[in-house]
Amino acid sequence: MNPRRSFLKSSVVLASALSLPAMARTSKAVPGERTLRLYNTHTGESLRSVFWAEGQFLPESLTDINKLLRDHRNNTVAQIDPQLLVLLNKVSTQLGRDPVLHVISGYRSPETNQMLAEASDGVARHSMHLEGKAIDIRMPGQSLAHVHKAALNARGGGVGYYPDSQFVHLDTGRLRRW
Repeated sequence: MNPRRSFLKSSVVLASALSLPAMARTSKAVPGERTLRLYNTHTGESLRSVFWAEGQFLPESLTDINKLLRDHRNNTVAQIDPQLLVLLNKVSTQLGRDPVLHVISGYRSPETNQMLAEASDGVARHSMHLEGKAIDIRMPGQSLAHVHKAALNARGGGVGYYPDSQFVHLDTGRLRRW
């Protein structure tokens, strides 16, 4: 393991040992690395993670991101599509320098999705959230319209605009918008 990865892993272990409420990666991204800063609005957890370095996804970072994006209603953790993280990185780089994306919904278990679909016409019964291929976000300090435009410009999949609920949906499905 190279010294950088060893440092990153040690930082996470130390943060866990100290029972910090927020998971964190403390180093700055260097050229060729991809970083995300996420805040889960339901759990209060936050994360700054270098998830791609030296030409590959970092398994430890993916594990941390999967945990943060879990179904908060029943704590079910699932594998998030790494391409969704690449898409989020494209969007976040358009929105500023190392911005924090607020996560409204990441992975959804079948039980949660069914409950939400029964309560609202706006929830797909076969949502991509069920596959870890969709996320709903907003960014404090940026208009939702600006976040929406950045998502459309990234051209990574589906983009839904929900101004009344104050979030933008992104997924890694086919290119479409609503």
